Amino acid sequence: MTARLVVADDSTLLREGLVGLLERQGFTVVAQETHADGLLDRIRVLKEAGDLPDAVITDVRMPPGMSNDGLKAALQIKAAHPEVAVLVLSQYVAPMYAQELFGLQAAGGTGYLLKDRIAEVADFIASLRLVLSGGVVIDPEVARSMMRSSRSGLGELSQRELEVLELMAQGLSNAQIAEQLFLSGAAVAKHVSNIFMKLGLAPGEENRRVRAILAFLSDSGGVRQ
Repeated sequence: MTARLVVADDSTLLREGLVGLLERQGFTVVAQETHADGLLDRIRVLKEAGDLPDAVITDVRMPPGMSNDGLKAALQIKAAHPEVAVLVLSQYVAPMYAQELFGLQAAGGTGYLLKDRIAEVADFIASLRLVLSGGVVIDPEVARSMMRSSRSGLGELSQRELEVLELMAQGLSNAQIAEQLFLSGAAVAKHVSNIFMKLGLAPGEENRRVRAILAFLSDSGGVRQ
């Protein structure tokens, strides 16, 4: 079944270009919005009709305040409708915005990417599909910024394990991590297993990968825009 999306951005050029890209990739865009309040109204109307979208893609900075109004709308949507995936796009590396987004209790099906990533079509669509499947995606530049901050709760991880966890936070699979770090698949699997163990994520615990990523994101405090 085709994923149904709502796209919100006050830039007509970017929004319509993104919608065209998504539709060419087989997605269905059920609504476009240019205003954070309009986005919230649209979701409310769709909810009342029993027709919530599968995901919302929104810019961070939108009217009325042209600050982080789009992010605030995304936070409200995700808090009220955890089943709706949210992909937030930003023009700037703003890790504090990512921290707000990933600090949600129901942060699965959540992504934060820089707008430049849209031009990397295959990677962007792969990230969107991962978010739609309940995964977590963070832009590599934002992840690196967060990695430079304090990580008291992750202090037991080795440098290599932190590198693996950062790449996990970027949405990479074990095979992709192995390729990027020039490691064997078995070595990456061992590092991932150690990460789970050190973070207290038992083998039977649901969605351990997402929980490990959220531990990384939520404990990367003290960053500044």
